[in-house]
Amino acid sequence: MAKTSNKRKGVKIKEKFIPRIVGFLCNWCSYAGADLAGTSKLKMPPSLSVIRVMCSSRVDPVLIATAFFRGADGVLVAGCHPGDCHYEKGNYYARRRFALLKKVMETLGLESERLKLSWVSASEGERFRDVVTQFTQEIEEMGPNPVKKETSL
Repeated sequence: MAKTSNKRKGVKIKEKFIPRIVGFLCNWCSYAGADLAGTSKLKMPPSLSVIRVMCSSRVDPVLIATAFFRGADGVLVAGCHPGDCHYEKGNYYARRRFALLKKVMETLGLESERLKLSWVSASEGERFRDVVTQFTQEIEEMGPNPVKKETSL
């Protein structure tokens, strides 16, 4: 989606919409997968701002809501594959919390597609790149976050 702005009188310049995505990444798997993608020099969109958390289960729904209200166009929560959590059941808690948050967003009339949960292990740098690229494309198609307040990230 392109946005127009007046730089000079009567001249309109189109700017490409670059989504702002906040990523909460598990320290043990997803963050290491992101690191592998970076050290492997895999091309990824510059739309992701990473927040490292010890476990995907530690991501409070209030943090996700705050990210949206402060201008994030999308939020990605990434953790260890189910059964591989370093804290045994953390990703199961995250999955349950995520499902409830999606329902709450839908009930409030918010676009729940702007929230994504993904499992990425430390050895899956290419998968991490694919998840970020695909999610960025989905957010680009949706356009800017309609919920954000005047303040931004």
